[in-house]
Amino acid sequence: MKKTILFILSFFIVHTFLGQNNSTTKKDTILYVQISGVVVTGGKLKPVPFVNIVEKKSRRGTTSDYYGFFSFVAVPGDTIIFSSIGYKRSKYIIPSDLKGQKYSLIHSVEGDTVLLAQHDVYPWPSREQFADAFINTNIPNDDLVRAQNNLNEDVLAYKQDAYPSGGGVNFKWQMNKVKSRLYYAGQIPPNNLLNPLAWGKFIKAWKNGDFKRK
Repeated sequence: MKKTILFILSFFIVHTFLGQNNSTTKKDTILYVQISGVVVTGGKLKPVPFVNIVEKKSRRGTTSDYYGFFSFVAVPGDTIIFSSIGYKRSKYIIPSDLKGQKYSLIHSVEGDTVLLAQHDVYPWPSREQFADAFINTNIPNDDLVRAQNNLNEDVLAYKQDAYPSGGGVNFKWQMNKVKSRLYYAGQIPPNNLLNPLAWGKFIKAWKNGDFKRK
């Protein structure tokens, strides 16, 4: 009977001790870590935006923002891959002996030169069309002819009506308004409604058809 009681007591003591050890191990083991950091260049330590940050096994990750900052959840011991256009691929292994659930790092990447294949760009779909346009296009080589075309009255009239006023014209118009206001400062400006000369010019322009719509 005594042996049975001792066996039962020893069983409960061992089971309690193992349970305490297991709870302590689970409490000390870190399952997930919040990884936060900044990606910078290796030379000038400038932030590198929009870097792809991926965990090697699970293929989970994130992308750094405009200032190179990133933050995501990982597991201690994971291998993190950093990749971006114009920079060499690099990796970082998260320490497996972390004691907290937050980890910060500053990861530097090195620039990489990418050589692209040569491409010839043509303004025509085929060489035959390019050759035909090159031979048959009429290009005036005379400076006088080009100047006359640029000073054509129809072209200038179209540009005058279609194009808005530039900064110089607007400035001159505004300065004329200021000058006219200062010229009549302290007195009443003239009113052309009772000016016989202005009425004469108006009637003459009316008879000549200056106010007809073109």
